[in-house]
Amino acid sequence: MLEFIIPVAVVVAVGFVCAVLLTFIGNKFAVPVDETQILIRDCLPGANCGACGFAGCDDYAAALAADRSIAANKCIPGGEATIKGISAILGVDAEGSVPMTARVLCSGLCDLTKPEMDYQGLKSCAAVKQFFGGPGSCKYGCIGMGDCVAVCQYDAIEICKGLAKVDKDSCVGCGMCANACPQNIIEIVPKASRVSVACSSKDAGKAVRAVCEVGCIGCKLCEKECKFDAIHVVDNLAVIDAEKCKNCGLCAKVCPRKVIYVEPRPAKKPVPKADGPREVTRLEDPEGPKRAQA
Repeated sequence: MLEFIIPVAVVVAVGFVCAVLLTFIGNKFAVPVDETQILIRDCLPGANCGACGFAGCDDYAAALAADRSIAANKCIPGGEATIKGISAILGVDAEGSVPMTARVLCSGLCDLTKPEMDYQGLKSCAAVKQFFGGPGSCKYGCIGMGDCVAVCQYDAIEICKGLAKVDKDSCVGCGMCANACPQNIIEIVPKASRVSVACSSKDAGKAVRAVCEVGCIGCKLCEKECKFDAIHVVDNLAVIDAEKCKNCGLCAKVCPRKVIYVEPRPAKKPVPKADGPREVTRLEDPEGPKRAQA
């Protein structure tokens, strides 16, 4: 009987000693965590997207707790609710955030561009990029293998006809898709900005025409038409300054390639009509019969 009891007792004793040692070591070398940091971290969404400029939610929470001069409105995915929560914890005024969204600077649908090869390898934009720059003739456009889709935590982007497409209503502007894109054709802009040049090619006009039916040819008609100095052709590509742009759409009207898009204004939500005074029927009016007899 002892031959079974002794090994079990030894194992229990060793486990007990190890537990005591681990508890002592954990308490001895524990790193104190600021309670404010914990509260702030609970407010953050946990996307760890890096849109705030820090490595993740934990780093941003630690930085806010340690330095009150850091703005509390840097968490784009969290929105107003997160900003108000953090500001309340820190005891500062809540600063409004600018709603952001992702935008794909390419119009190269599969029926508008010319393929250069039939790629059969790993379905990854980053991998395809290493293989002669991609299967398409345009080396600037969307590769369309869905690396951006894979990292999006909000189901706000999909591949449609070989081109990444953003759902503006679902997108929170976290920037993870932009970081994952090896072509660097996804930018994060204010949702209020409705005009975009959906092209990233920096080739001359003749080269662009040879590979894409809608690519920017750098004709500068948009630049000449703009009355707000908000669009300029740089390296054969029209570029919009979102801060100067007034969303007038004049540049889109004169673009011969129709590569400048103006998104429609968001529809206004209908205002519910206020209920008028309720009519009182004769049966509901206690004085009704008396008035009728009179």
